[in-house]
Amino acid sequence: MRRSNLALVLRHLRDAGPRSRARISVETGLNRGTVSSLVAELIERGLVREGDVQRGGSVGRPGQIVELDGRCIGGIGVEINVDYVTALVLDLTNTVVFDQRVALDVQALPAAAVLDAVTDLAVRALAECARIGMTPAGMTLAIPALVDTDSGVVAFAPNLHWTQVAVVDGVLERLTERLGRPAFQVQVDNDANLAALGEYAMGGMAGTPDLVYLTGETGVGGGVMIDGRLLRGAEGFSGEIGHMPLNPSGHMCGCGRRGCWETMVGLAALLRMAATADDPVCDPSLDLEQRLAMISRRADEDDPRTLEALELVGTALGLGASILVNVFNPRVLVLGGYFASLGDYLLEPMLSEMRARVLAADAGACRVELSRLGFAAASRGGAHVALEAVLDDPTLVAMRHRA
Repeated sequence: MRRSNLALVLRHLRDAGPRSRARISVETGLNRGTVSSLVAELIERGLVREGDVQRGGSVGRPGQIVELDGRCIGGIGVEINVDYVTALVLDLTNTVVFDQRVALDVQALPAAAVLDAVTDLAVRALAECARIGMTPAGMTLAIPALVDTDSGVVAFAPNLHWTQVAVVDGVLERLTERLGRPAFQVQVDNDANLAALGEYAMGGMAGTPDLVYLTGETGVGGGVMIDGRLLRGAEGFSGEIGHMPLNPSGHMCGCGRRGCWETMVGLAALLRMAATADDPVCDPSLDLEQRLAMISRRADEDDPRTLEALELVGTALGLGASILVNVFNPRVLVLGGYFASLGDYLLEPMLSEMRARVLAADAGACRVELSRLGFAAASRGGAHVALEAVLDDPTLVAMRHRA
């Protein structure tokens, strides 16, 4: 019971913001003595701290404000994508304390070499945690793939050319060789699912209960939030929207099928239409945002090939999005990845096509928003998931601060 109440108070402070003990008591239904005892323990565990004295207000006399103290515990999110790997650390207040992305041609490398690079980044993230006195709560790997979350195995990642890769075991083995066996959990999940959780927790539309997230990378994935819960499906493989067969006579997809939606709107499709193979924008050794900036400059300069490519992608994006809106009727559809970076050029044709094809009036009142988290959405979502273990059970953090 005490563990559950500690979690209740900690989550309430995370969701509602700084509060006096009296106000926490009123809002959680716990009596004041219990709240005072729980807050004292959370302070000793370094998870909350006392702030300013509250002046005035409608609940009791002025009291000491209690707020999250994010300094002692952090969640690590690591993303593996077609042309980069990323590591990011969030503290309990969702403040980024470490963020590095490395350009990497993942498709051209064996899985073992990619896991080596991931481990290098993870070690840097852990070194930063150690430097600032932060204990890792966990590490979540985000991968564009069908993932068996229970076993930590990537079942199929078509754009990485991976099949049955034991990602979690591989990273744990490498971390153990470098640093000793980690005291925290390492897990893996689909990148779009984690990005959707990141958007729901801390994005521009945070807290929107019915939300669809679209990730725009070489592959296209989706994360669907229904009534504030991630839709996973019967076997946990939902969200593979990039493989909706929208043009059976179209281009071959990395999954081995022809005409999937991502062959029309994925980054590879845009590059195929906008540039030649030897163009710098197609060079995976360059940072992705640098390459997208080149495309944006060309569009600003009215380059005909670039503008035509963006028009075609935007229209095809609206076609697929209309199916999702018809099926899920979300309150908001969030465009992530390169869709957000080039949103100024994609939104007009996308919205025109989507509104023409959604059955409900005014596209079912669905708004389309550009992600503010950008390419960090999946790694932020992964770090957020890692921190959930502490929010579920604050006793995982040892006593360290004495009042």
